Amino acid sequence: MIACNSTKTKEEKEAISKKIMRSSVVHNFQGLPKSMTAIEKAIKLDPKNADAWRELSVPYLKRGMPTQWKPLFDKAVALNPKEWQGWRGYLYLYFYRNYKNAIIDFDATDALTPNFDDHPQGQSVNYMRGVAYLGLKDYTKSKMYFDTYIRDQTKTYGEDYADVTAFLYRGIIAYTKQDITTAKQDFFKVLKYSANHYADAHYYLAKCFLEEGNKDKSNFHIQEAVKDFNAGYFHTRDYIEVLHQIYIQDLNEVINQLENS
Repeated sequence: MIACNSTKTKEEKEAISKKIMRSSVVHNFQGLPKSMTAIEKAIKLDPKNADAWRELSVPYLKRGMPTQWKPLFDKAVALNPKEWQGWRGYLYLYFYRNYKNAIIDFDATDALTPNFDDHPQGQSVNYMRGVAYLGLKDYTKSKMYFDTYIRDQTKTYGEDYADVTAFLYRGIIAYTKQDITTAKQDFFKVLKYSANHYADAHYYLAKCFLEEGNKDKSNFHIQEAVKDFNAGYFHTRDYIEVLHQIYIQDLNEVINQLENS
């Protein structure tokens, strides 16, 4: 047990606090009492340890307890906004679908690191702003940010490095606006960069071809969508439902439309 000895210097307490946060107790037993107790000790030793405040909040997030999660994570953001503000935006976006607050955090993160595309939780802020504006049905801004994200990835690494869901969402925007030709281009890019196995892209291509009256191509893509869906090749995330997530009922609806048209 690590005691919070008052005779230790501020620097010593900070060092011990960091050591606790690097320990296996914290990282291998997330959410269990001994892990939470260790993190609380780290905070008591160094109340400005932003990583500890953030880690203490995570079990509440995953258990769906926002009133316990938010004050703890807000503390982490206040102590180290450059590190944690973008992450809070990520959590607002995916866990709570609070698109407006997510955008506020993403914009603030951008302001903290100008001329740099931040990647909280390993994903581009521009990509996530695209998702947030899509959630708000602001298709113009959503497309703008997906365009920016895809352009930056293409310039730096190559188009195949971009997350295929950026093409998927941009295609959904075009489909929503009845720009079927542009929508198909993006859905085919999803297939190009996913070895031709992505249920969402096949599903939307089936809908596009059905709109155009091409039942044969529509039927081909919906059958491929069903195969890929059953094999687990569809857009999903741990813990949460993604925006515009598809289900087998959606695929069956297209099949029924084909059978009855």
